[in-house]
Amino acid sequence: MAKAKAPRRPLESCTIKHINKTIHAGDCVLMRPADQSNPQYVARIERIDADARGGNVKVLARWYYRPEESIGGRRQFHGSKELFLSDHYDVQSADTIEGKCTVHSFKSYTKLDAVGNDDFFCRFEYNSSTGAFNPDRVAVYCKCEMPYNPDDLMVQCEDCSDW
Repeated sequence: MAKAKAPRRPLESCTIKHINKTIHAGDCVLMRPADQSNPQYVARIERIDADARGGNVKVLARWYYRPEESIGGRRQFHGSKELFLSDHYDVQSADTIEGKCTVHSFKSYTKLDAVGNDDFFCRFEYNSSTGAFNPDRVAVYCKCEMPYNPDDLMVQCEDCSDW
Protein backbone atom coordinates (compact mmCIF):
# COMPACT_ATOMS: atom_id res chain seq x y z
CA MET A 1 0.00 0.00 0.00
CA ALA A 2 1.30 3.44 -0.94
CA LYS A 3 2.23 5.81 1.83
CA ALA A 4 -0.15 8.80 2.05
CA LYS A 5 1.33 12.23 1.47
CA ALA A 6 1.62 14.39 4.56
CA PRO A 7 -0.88 17.25 4.46
CA ARG A 8 0.55 20.63 3.52
CA ARG A 9 -0.63 23.92 4.91
CA PRO A 10 -0.43 27.29 3.15
CA LEU A 11 1.78 29.99 4.66
CA GLU A 12 1.48 33.76 4.29
CA SER A 13 5.26 34.09 4.41
CA CYS A 14 8.43 32.27 5.37
CA THR A 15 11.87 33.38 6.46
CA ILE A 16 14.76 32.01 4.43
CA LYS A 17 17.40 31.61 7.12
CA HIS A 18 20.53 31.46 4.95
CA ILE A 19 19.74 34.89 3.43
CA ASN A 20 17.81 36.29 6.43
CA LYS A 21 14.88 37.47 4.26
CA THR A 22 11.16 36.99 4.58
CA ILE A 23 9.39 35.87 1.42
CA HIS A 24 5.70 36.46 0.68
CA ALA A 25 3.49 35.23 -2.14
CA GLY A 26 3.90 37.73 -4.98
CA ASP A 27 7.59 38.41 -4.25
CA CYS A 28 10.17 37.97 -6.98
CA VAL A 29 13.20 35.91 -6.03
CA LEU A 30 16.54 34.70 -7.33
CA MET A 31 16.79 30.90 -7.36
CA ARG A 32 19.90 28.74 -7.35
CA PRO A 33 20.58 27.05 -10.72
CA ALA A 34 21.58 23.38 -10.79
CA ASP A 35 24.71 24.35 -12.72
CA GLN A 36 26.48 27.09 -10.74
CA SER A 37 28.08 28.45 -13.95
CA ASN A 38 24.61 29.59 -15.10
CA PRO A 39 23.01 32.83 -13.86
CA GLN A 40 20.45 32.64 -11.08
CA TYR A 41 16.90 31.94 -12.17
CA VAL A 42 14.21 34.55 -11.52
CA ALA A 43 10.74 33.53 -10.35
CA ARG A 44 7.62 35.04 -8.85
CA ILE A 45 6.40 33.17 -5.78
CA GLU A 46 2.75 32.24 -6.28
CA ARG A 47 2.21 30.15 -3.13
CA ILE A 48 4.11 28.99 -0.05
CA ASP A 49 3.30 25.67 1.64
CA ALA A 50 4.78 23.77 4.58
CA ASP A 51 4.45 20.20 5.80
CA ALA A 52 2.54 19.52 9.02
CA ARG A 53 5.64 20.17 11.16
CA GLY A 54 6.60 23.30 9.21
CA GLY A 55 10.13 22.12 8.47
CA ASN A 56 9.76 21.33 4.77
CA VAL A 57 8.75 24.55 2.99
CA LYS A 58 7.92 24.47 -0.72
CA VAL A 59 7.09 27.34 -3.04
CA LEU A 60 5.09 27.42 -6.25
CA ALA A 61 7.32 29.41 -8.59
CA ARG A 62 6.21 31.08 -11.82
CA TRP A 63 9.35 31.41 -13.90
CA TYR A 64 10.69 34.38 -15.76
CA TYR A 65 12.68 33.49 -18.88
CA ARG A 66 15.67 35.40 -20.17
CA PRO A 67 15.54 36.21 -23.91
CA GLU A 68 18.22 33.60 -24.70
CA GLU A 69 16.04 30.92 -23.04
CA SER A 70 13.11 31.66 -25.37
CA ILE A 71 12.37 30.30 -28.82
CA GLY A 72 14.00 32.85 -31.13
CA GLY A 73 16.63 33.87 -28.57
CA ARG A 74 18.01 37.28 -27.66
CA ARG A 75 17.44 40.09 -30.14
CA GLN A 76 19.05 43.48 -30.56
CA PHE A 77 16.24 45.34 -28.78
CA HIS A 78 16.23 43.15 -25.67
CA GLY A 79 17.72 44.90 -22.69
CA SER A 80 20.40 43.19 -20.62
CA LYS A 81 18.00 43.05 -17.64
CA GLU A 82 14.93 41.99 -19.63
CA LEU A 83 12.84 39.00 -18.58
CA PHE A 84 9.63 37.41 -19.90
CA LEU A 85 6.95 36.23 -17.47
CA SER A 86 6.20 32.67 -18.58
CA ASP A 87 3.36 30.20 -18.18
CA HIS A 88 5.85 27.74 -16.65
CA TYR A 89 5.22 26.84 -12.97
CA ASP A 90 7.20 24.51 -10.68
CA VAL A 91 7.20 23.50 -7.04
CA GLN A 92 10.63 24.14 -5.52
CA SER A 93 12.20 23.88 -2.10
CA ALA A 94 12.36 27.27 -0.39
CA ASP A 95 16.02 26.43 0.34
CA THR A 96 16.87 27.14 -3.33
CA ILE A 97 15.96 30.83 -2.90
CA GLU A 98 19.16 32.90 -2.88
CA GLY A 99 17.71 36.40 -2.63
CA LYS A 100 14.92 38.79 -3.44
CA CYS A 101 14.79 40.93 -6.55
CA THR A 102 12.46 43.42 -8.22
CA VAL A 103 10.91 42.91 -11.64
CA HIS A 104 9.66 46.30 -12.80
CA SER A 105 7.26 47.14 -15.58
CA PHE A 106 9.10 48.44 -18.63
CA LYS A 107 7.81 51.97 -18.02
CA SER A 108 8.89 52.10 -14.37
CA TYR A 109 12.28 50.52 -15.19
CA THR A 110 13.06 53.26 -17.74
CA LYS A 111 12.38 55.88 -15.04
CA LEU A 112 14.78 54.42 -12.45
CA ASP A 113 17.55 56.80 -11.43
CA ALA A 114 19.91 53.87 -10.84
CA VAL A 115 19.52 50.22 -11.82
CA GLY A 116 20.74 47.80 -9.16
CA ASN A 117 22.01 44.24 -9.59
CA ASP A 118 18.63 42.92 -8.42
CA ASP A 119 16.51 45.12 -10.72
CA PHE A 120 14.97 43.58 -13.84
CA PHE A 121 12.13 44.52 -16.18
CA CYS A 122 9.38 42.67 -18.02
CA ARG A 123 7.34 43.91 -20.96
CA PHE A 124 6.15 40.55 -22.37
CA GLU A 125 4.42 37.42 -21.18
CA TYR A 126 5.79 34.30 -22.84
CA ASN A 127 4.10 31.01 -23.74
CA SER A 128 6.88 28.46 -23.21
CA SER A 129 5.32 25.76 -25.41
CA THR A 130 4.48 27.88 -28.47
CA GLY A 131 7.05 30.68 -28.17
CA ALA A 132 4.28 33.29 -28.48
CA PHE A 133 4.52 36.66 -26.76
CA ASN A 134 1.81 38.83 -25.27
CA PRO A 135 1.63 41.57 -26.36
CA ASP A 136 2.81 40.41 -29.76
CA ARG A 137 3.68 43.99 -30.80
CA VAL A 138 5.39 46.95 -29.15
CA ALA A 139 6.03 50.51 -30.27
CA VAL A 140 8.97 50.94 -32.64
CA TYR A 141 11.19 53.98 -33.04
CA CYS A 142 13.70 55.54 -35.38
CA LYS A 143 14.47 54.65 -38.97
CA CYS A 144 15.52 51.16 -37.84
CA GLU A 145 11.96 50.52 -36.62
CA MET A 146 13.17 48.60 -33.56
CA PRO A 147 11.53 48.55 -30.13
CA TYR A 148 13.24 50.61 -27.46
CA ASN A 149 16.20 49.00 -25.70
CA PRO A 150 16.77 50.82 -22.39
CA ASP A 151 20.50 49.95 -22.57
CA ASP A 152 20.92 52.08 -25.72
CA LEU A 153 20.93 55.86 -25.82
CA MET A 154 18.10 57.34 -27.87
CA VAL A 155 18.14 60.95 -29.03
CA GLN A 156 15.09 62.87 -30.17
CA CYS A 157 15.34 64.74 -33.48
CA GLU A 158 14.85 68.49 -32.94
CA ASP A 159 13.17 68.91 -36.35
CA CYS A 160 10.61 66.11 -36.46
CA SER A 161 10.57 65.06 -32.74
CA ASP A 162 11.05 61.43 -33.79
CA TRP A 163 13.43 59.25 -31.83
